[in-house]
Amino acid sequence: MTLDLSAVQKMIASGESETIELKRSTAERDPAARGLCAMLNHRGGSVLFGVSPDGAIVGQEVSGRTIERLVQQFAKIDPPAFPSVDRVPVRGELEVIVVTVPAGHSRPYSYNNQAWRRVGNTNRALSRDEYNQMVLKFMHATRRWENEPEPTWTVADLDVEEIRRTVGTAVEIGRLDEPDTREPHALLRGLGLTVEDVLLRAAVVLFGKKDRMAAEYPQCTVRAARFLGTDRSEFLDNRQFHGNAIELLASSQRFVRENLSIASRFEPDNFLRIDEPSYPPLAVREALANAICHRDYSSGGGAIHLAMYDDRLEIASPGALPSELTPSALYEPHRSLPWNPLVANVFFRRGIVEMWGQGTLKMVKLATAAGLPRPEIEDEHGAVTVRFRPDGHIPRYVHVKLSGRHRAILALLASKGPLPLREIAKEIRRESGSRHSMAQERRRLQQALQELQAYRLVECWGAGSGALWERT
Repeated sequence: MTLDLSAVQKMIASGESETIELKRSTAERDPAARGLCAMLNHRGGSVLFGVSPDGAIVGQEVSGRTIERLVQQFAKIDPPAFPSVDRVPVRGELEVIVVTVPAGHSRPYSYNNQAWRRVGNTNRALSRDEYNQMVLKFMHATRRWENEPEPTWTVADLDVEEIRRTVGTAVEIGRLDEPDTREPHALLRGLGLTVEDVLLRAAVVLFGKKDRMAAEYPQCTVRAARFLGTDRSEFLDNRQFHGNAIELLASSQRFVRENLSIASRFEPDNFLRIDEPSYPPLAVREALANAICHRDYSSGGGAIHLAMYDDRLEIASPGALPSELTPSALYEPHRSLPWNPLVANVFFRRGIVEMWGQGTLKMVKLATAAGLPRPEIEDEHGAVTVRFRPDGHIPRYVHVKLSGRHRAILALLASKGPLPLREIAKEIRRESGSRHSMAQERRRLQQALQELQAYRLVECWGAGSGALWERT
């Protein structure tokens, strides 16, 4: 669309901004090119020549040589950008030149070997960290670590039963349609974990067998420690877990359960100890799942750190938050921007995480409901850390008398959960040799699960036949 003088007046009515820069003449083409570079790295915008900084339209004489010099100046932007140039008559021989660029599709852009960003109505040089973050962000959609092919790995190198279990659970809870086949390669294809029948790295991270992963994927590691006191001077427990994402989550949860401080109580006629952990297990599980989903896997030496002290529990994952997010933004509703969307998608379908973008909100809700302070979130020194503190936590004592069915359910969920009612009934029926019909067994188990939920010993996520039961 050709611009006219009234359109120019509307453009400059509010003065300079993130998308408008004003130059009195093309003598200022060097700073103007910096401005265009900054706009390419931001939301796009226009530079107007022949308009003074206070918004007065002064115009200038424009020749073919004038436009040629501008084009030569803009050619110093890398990668090449091709702005549109409009000439708008003002009066007599005077014109305004309007040079416009869209938001760039090949960011970051540099001018004279320096990348620039638009901040308000100014242009600021990108730091090295900002430049690297922009590179990562704009490679992320099409080319990132998790969606690179891994041609030396085959389905034989993966835990096929875990693949089938994941798909089965996803179908049960309504997060995946029933596939036509349970053939593992077809299941991986349906989860988006192959390209042209070659496994992606995300498939290895999610389902790889432990032995080969330890040698070739050393970053798939959780270093877990329970320290005596409030510093790292003495260990009470120190372990290192290798394996795929689902194994790492299970191993880390066991470590937390084994090392959490608890408030315990025994009933005279009940040998099972009833205890209340110092941190809500579901909140800690959410933090661990987030760390596994959203960490930077590109560094072979990186590992998730799980550290437990007398006064806090910390989970640190390698990498930084996406540039659009800050720690404070995570306490409010926010867009989900996972570094590893393929891994995160499988965790969502499996029921490990409830909804993208809700993990930190869920952690806050669970922690504050238990009387704990809001978890602390830091993005420093190349890692994102979530920290739980027990201050203000008031242990709740649970007075219950558990039946054999109750104990069997709790043991099953502790070893294999979360599970839908159908799987719980199948396992309990198999282990107990019950002669009740499956329908009767389910009714009895449903009642027992509701009792355990009232005792706050189990949680239910979802609704209907796809609901998942989990030990708290």
